[in-house]
Amino acid sequence: MAQFGWRWACFISALHILIGLPLNRLLIPRAPPPARAPEMAAESLRAPRGAMVILAFVFAATWFVTGAMAAHLPRLLEIAGASTTAAIAAAALVGPAQVAARLVEFGALRRVHPLVSARLAALLHPVGAVILGLFGPAAITAFAVLHGAGNGLLTIAKGTVPLVIFGPAGYGLRSGILGAPARATQAFSPLLFDLLMDRMGIGVIAVSAGLSLTAFAAMLLLKARPRAAPVPA
Repeated sequence: MAQFGWRWACFISALHILIGLPLNRLLIPRAPPPARAPEMAAESLRAPRGAMVILAFVFAATWFVTGAMAAHLPRLLEIAGASTTAAIAAAALVGPAQVAARLVEFGALRRVHPLVSARLAALLHPVGAVILGLFGPAAITAFAVLHGAGNGLLTIAKGTVPLVIFGPAGYGLRSGILGAPARATQAFSPLLFDLLMDRMGIGVIAVSAGLSLTAFAAMLLLKARPRAAPVPA
């Protein structure tokens, strides 16, 4: 069974690389360079030094965890001691938790700076890992829900955080550059995480939690700048 899982993970990673990358590179036409208004250029220049590198790392680390959990969460919960039925039932809650977190983002967290929401999102997976480590199989539902909620917030943060840090000028280009490392790590994560599970067992959760905590620490290097006040007519 483990050998089949390794081959399946390798097959999925190969599909991402051999099909996804050529499609993105060859079929999507290049957009003309955006017009840069003076105020947009000034907004872009106010971004913290190294912000592109920091955000690229944050998205790559968190998307590695997302890809790994998407492929292996039921098996991981089984390794933690849950039955097959309980593991599948808990993993099925990831989707609803993502939707619920997005509704919270659009409601209660609407007035919170996107960078603060992103930091919170990066913490939810490690918090769930700690709970799972403390309470074992009884906490598999809490872990799945916290992971799903964090992932739901991160999908929003991937679009909003670059916008508030760099401004709208060149937003599409920056988003593409920031997303490239994340796509690569997401493609390789099923295979690498599967190999780590074979060697480490449930201890592999320390890897995913550590990556999320590192992403959280990296985001502390970025300042949550106040939103720009609307210009009076």
